[in-house]
Amino acid sequence: MAPRVYVTIVSPSVRATLLTTHALGINIEMEEIDLSNKEQFKPSFLKLNPQHTVPTLEDDDDFVVWDSHVINGYLVDKYGGIDDSLYPTDMNERAKVNQKLHFDTELALLSSRILKSILHGGKKSAPQEQVDEIVERYDFLEKFLTVNSHVALGHLTIADFSVIATVSTIDLIVPVDLKKYPKIAAWMKKMQALPYYAANKNGLDKIRGQIAAALEG
Repeated sequence: MAPRVYVTIVSPSVRATLLTTHALGINIEMEEIDLSNKEQFKPSFLKLNPQHTVPTLEDDDDFVVWDSHVINGYLVDKYGGIDDSLYPTDMNERAKVNQKLHFDTELALLSSRILKSILHGGKKSAPQEQVDEIVERYDFLEKFLTVNSHVALGHLTIADFSVIATVSTIDLIVPVDLKKYPKIAAWMKKMQALPYYAANKNGLDKIRGQIAAALEG
């Protein structure tokens, strides 16, 4: 049985997991969960994931896990074969990847607050204080990318998938200043050149339309 992933493609976390599955060449079954129609609260889904979040992964032997960072690490461990570069088994390298995944969690929470206020709260812009918090994270990311060509290490890892999904989304509201952040600009271009980047772009285009509609409404 192919792994089943419950998704909402506008979600950056979901898109990070889809980037991971494409990078690994895993065939998955996708089941769309319509959050606007409260499908995450259906008894059948709550039985799988009491926290009613996406993505949620259902794999062999009724194994279920959620949280994209956990899912992505699990997928590399199980399906990555001898190539562990996306989530290295080396203790020091894995610690660096985990560190940047925690950075993504912080950035995602700050971003989500802004996105929800615009998509569901009727706001037309983010308060300057919240914008400043995002810009500070851009500062951090630029410093990370000054040390390495990618977010965590000198090569592509699952941390890049998570951070590009988050950054490309909040960039729609708090644009990355590409002149101020040349390392981020180069890294984003590198990520966009991935042959499977559509796994992020498709959902990104959809949420771009939702944001535009909310701002015009």
